[in-house]
Amino acid sequence: MESIISYFETIPSSHRSIILVSGIAFFWLLEYAVPLFRFDYKKFKHGGLNIFFTLTTIIVNFALAFVLLKTSDWTVANNFGILHWLDGMPLWGKILLGVMLLDFIGAWFAHWVQHKIKVLWGFHLIHHTDQEVDATTANRHHPGESVIRFLFTCFGVLLVGAPIGIIMLYQSLSVVFSQFNHANITLPKKVDDLLSYIIVSPDMHKVHHHYVLPYTDSNYGNIFSIWDRLLGTFTKLSKEDLVYGVDTHPNAEHNNHIGKLLGIPFKKKPSSTVEATAVKTEQ
Repeated sequence: MESIISYFETIPSSHRSIILVSGIAFFWLLEYAVPLFRFDYKKFKHGGLNIFFTLTTIIVNFALAFVLLKTSDWTVANNFGILHWLDGMPLWGKILLGVMLLDFIGAWFAHWVQHKIKVLWGFHLIHHTDQEVDATTANRHHPGESVIRFLFTCFGVLLVGAPIGIIMLYQSLSVVFSQFNHANITLPKKVDDLLSYIIVSPDMHKVHHHYVLPYTDSNYGNIFSIWDRLLGTFTKLSKEDLVYGVDTHPNAEHNNHIGKLLGIPFKKKPSSTVEATAVKTEQ
């Protein structure tokens, strides 16, 4: 375990890039072999748009990386945070707990908050406008959302007292798991169901991309499925009933235009599927 943490403490940027690119390439190939849906779309054109947002996320994270490092260094220097208060816990336990708590705060909680606060939902909405969810959708985030998620991750690092090795391990796992559970792949039903008791499986996360409530507001997890199961946000929906996208933005042409997507948070529109559903009910 010490060798793993030592590696991630000094992981080169090139290695992190390899993890990102290799994940996309692997799951893209898998999508050809065992697709969940056979989309009638130009896969590379669709992927290109989502990769644009991947690049903006990389830029944001690179520009703010020093904040994450300084936060981690401060917790270690001042013996602050949950991991520092558990002196008797073995290293493997601290690694597991650290990754789980960072996943809860930096992924599940951040995701849940973005669905509940209108201003934040405006930025997160870009992720939900994708009507052909595949591995590249994992990185389809507005630059503003990238900043929001970064701040939640920093808060998680502060509260957990995570050293940089655990942070880098968590972020590497987060990238791969996000690509896995967004990938347009199908697993044997029993396998997917069993996986969903521990980690976020493809079928589990796809429910979150169904276009209307209450499914849009469910299955927020990224790595571990325990948070949705414990907090009452876990739900199921059959493949046959899945419709990707979001009901407030059904225009496929707009949803594949970089300029229009970047402008969504700054336009006055129904701010959430909750509001849109209420309007439909009144009608």
